[in-house]
Amino acid sequence: GSGKSTLMHLVAGLDRPTSGEISVAGARVDRLSEAELTRYRRKTIGVVFQHFNLLPSMSALDNVMLPALLDGVARRDAEPRARALLEELGVGARASHRPDALSGGEQQRVAIARALYFAPSVILADEPTGNLDSAAAARLFELLSRLARERNTLLLMVTHEPEAAANCERV
Repeated sequence: GSGKSTLMHLVAGLDRPTSGEISVAGARVDRLSEAELTRYRRKTIGVVFQHFNLLPSMSALDNVMLPALLDGVARRDAEPRARALLEELGVGARASHRPDALSGGEQQRVAIARALYFAPSVILADEPTGNLDSAAAARLFELLSRLARERNTLLLMVTHEPEAAANCERV
């Protein structure tokens, strides 16, 4: 009831404000056309969902490549980056597995790899640790924080978990 999801939807360009303006990474999100919003969501922001939102019929590798394939990148060109991201996140050996064959933590790392494919300037994380046990949640938060620092990326996270919020620069 405090507007957390609304904020995420506005930053992602999924909702439009009734007044005011929204600027993200130099783009006036509230003025973008639908086609521009699609490109913006694909390349400027990466979204990490609580429920992972992986396509069940696709392998981990295909789930990570999906944004590139939708953007018209040839599979042979998209695959090396997707494999590198999976390796970096510690799930490279699971690239051929479908989501139902992965643990919750592995699914979440695949989802993060997908969100990072186009090196976004903003990562939106909506309750990213909500479906993980406390140990996996702590590892995931450390991973997201490290990735954001290393890539000079803004991490905007919605969470109800005090442990995750306590490690943020701003709450």
